[in-house]
Order: sequence, then structure tokens, then C-alpha cells
Amino acid sequence: MTTNQDIQFEMRDEIAVISLTRPTKRNALNDALIASLKHIFENLPQSARAAVITGQGEHFCAGLDLSDLKERDAGQGMHHSRSWHYALERLQYGPVPVVAALQGAVVGGGLELASACHIRVADESAFFALPEGTRGIFVGGGGSVRIPRLIGVARMTDMMMTGRVYNAVDAERIGLAQYLVPVGAAFDKAMELAKKIATNAPMTNYALMHALPRIAEQPSDQGFITESLISGIAQSTPQAKQRVRDFLEGRAAKVSKAS
Repeated sequence: MTTNQDIQFEMRDEIAVISLTRPTKRNALNDALIASLKHIFENLPQSARAAVITGQGEHFCAGLDLSDLKERDAGQGMHHSRSWHYALERLQYGPVPVVAALQGAVVGGGLELASACHIRVADESAFFALPEGTRGIFVGGGGSVRIPRLIGVARMTDMMMTGRVYNAVDAERIGLAQYLVPVGAAFDKAMELAKKIATNAPMTNYALMHALPRIAEQPSDQGFITESLISGIAQSTPQAKQRVRDFLEGRAAKVSKAS
């Protein structure tokens, strides 16, 4: 698969692993890296069932590489932002669920990238910020849409207006991450989750990625009818029917209390 020197792709059995490889730049994002990310998710192998995104070195991603920020007129700036939207939509609404392994800086565009993933695992070194407000710019990679859905408008406003930085513990508490693990353990936990996700029925994973976010934004009456349609489709698949038979015939594990 074609990428560039700032991003690496590999398959580990059914898991696609995408690594940001600019550790000397704290894995800051540029247009070439975003284009490669889009290309990867548009061309995942058929064998992929889940993906993990990680960053090499001490940081996940410190945001936009400001040295790559060009002077643009309003129209050019809008089209540039839309190109990032298109790329991250290929991830959020792509073929497989994506787990982000977060450590160190998850800042600006890095947080926008993380918010496009379906599950976020943060280790205790992670910190989260949106410094665009203090730099005289505004988020342009979809953050104003995705991040408030995780933490609410008021918290995002605070982050951008005041430069507030959340540590990993508080980030997990407010919803920026779903899992908190010791330093250095984010990737292993992300892989563990991805492997578990990969065992789900593909149609169920697809419904969770593509239908659930849209149902959540629909008026209740529309959400209910969409849910019924997706539910009917999901339970009609051969995989679903076999899993129900396995459960009824005692071949599937029952839900038990978490340890």
C-alpha cells in the first residue's frame, strides 16, 4: 500500500495498524500525511476487520504542523479544511472500526484525528488540548462537530478560549477517552480491543459505525424507524443467525460480572 515516510501501514492478522512516524515533530500532521491516511482507509485489504492508529515516540499527535500552514484566502482555506473533512470521514465512516492508542500530546489536529476514531485508549502520559483559540485560528479538521459530541459544547469552548489542558485521568472522566491504562500500555490495550472487535459480526460493526451516530442525531420518531430497519438487516445475516443458535444451544459464553 502506498504511503509516505511520515506514516506506516501493516497488517497483523486481521488488524490494520497505522502508525504516525514523525516522532521528531511530535507526529504533527501535514497535508501529505492526511492524504496518505485517506488513501489507506480507502484501500484497506478485504481481510481487515479492525484498525489501530498509533503514534511513534512519546506523543500520539501534537496537531497541525504550523510550518506547513500556508497563507490562503478564504476560499482556499475552506477547501483545505474540506479536504481534511473528507479524509477523516474515510476513517470514521470507513470499512472497519478504528481504535486510537493515545500517549503524550493529543493536541489540536491530533485530537480531531482521535475524535474521528471509534474507541480511544489513553495512557497516563496523555494530555489533551485545543490551542487554536490562543493562536488566532479555528479547528478545521472536523473538531467542532466531533469533539462537542464527546464532551459537550461548553467544555470545548473552555478548552479553546482558555487553552485548558486535560490530563489523562480527567480526559477519561469527561469522555475524551474510554479507557485509561498505565504509561506505555495504550497500544497493547488498543490491539486487545481491536482483536475483540474483529470477532463481531461484520454487519453489527458496520451498523455501529454508520447507523448509530446518525440515529443519535435523528428526531426520536425517525431514530426508531431507522433502528428497526438496521436491526432487521443485522439479525437477518447468516453470522447473526449462527450466533443466536450458538447461544441458545449453550455454545456461547454468557455475560458475567466484570472483574
